[in-house]
Amino acid sequence: MTTRTAAENAAAALAGDAAAQTYESAGEVLRLFQPVMRALATAAGPSVEVVLHNLDGSDLDLDHTIMAIENGHVTGRSVGGPSTSLGLDVLKDRRKNHDAFGYRAVTSDGRELRSSSVYFHNAAGDIIASLCINVDLSPLQQARNMLEALLPVPAGRGEPPRERFGSDLVSVMDQMITEAVAEIGRPVEQMSRDDKITVLATLERRGVTQMRKSIETIAKRLHISRVTAYAYLEEAKADG
Repeated sequence: MTTRTAAENAAAALAGDAAAQTYESAGEVLRLFQPVMRALATAAGPSVEVVLHNLDGSDLDLDHTIMAIENGHVTGRSVGGPSTSLGLDVLKDRRKNHDAFGYRAVTSDGRELRSSSVYFHNAAGDIIASLCINVDLSPLQQARNMLEALLPVPAGRGEPPRERFGSDLVSVMDQMITEAVAEIGRPVEQMSRDDKITVLATLERRGVTQMRKSIETIAKRLHISRVTAYAYLEEAKADG
């Protein structure tokens, strides 16, 4: 059973209010919760990032969603910076309850985070903003590694990360493509046609193909033409 940090417990408490109330705009959410963000970050310490995203509007630009952030050094982001791979899930269904607590995430440089996200809705039921708390586990893992060096403990394989962070969406996309390719278990040069369709199916399921210029990037990574990538994607959708 996963034990929550104090910051995550605070986020869970906020989730009750977020679910029960609606907000006129992301700006209203910012005015109400920015002081809370500062309080959470100050109380939890420098290893805990608190970030508020603007997810309002049909023409949402996921490269520029961050309205406010505390301890941004945790993921290397700042105001005006990007969303994460979870922003793609929100775009698929703005009315779904996306609130989540204590899930695993990973930064672009490979550090593991434990994260929680609360989403805010308008009167129509659409998501317009999200408050996310990201706890950098590196200090704890370093301490654990020192202890394991003295008393080795078998390490089990954890769940794959649900969220990917990067300095921009291009780096997030690159991470997700790399993971999908790695799951095949062989180099691209040795992949069959079906292997490459499987990669496209995985990336479609995870929302990568919704990103700008994703097909061109995927095609280049798979050593196929853009036209072939689109054809494989259509096959993947048909099979799905």
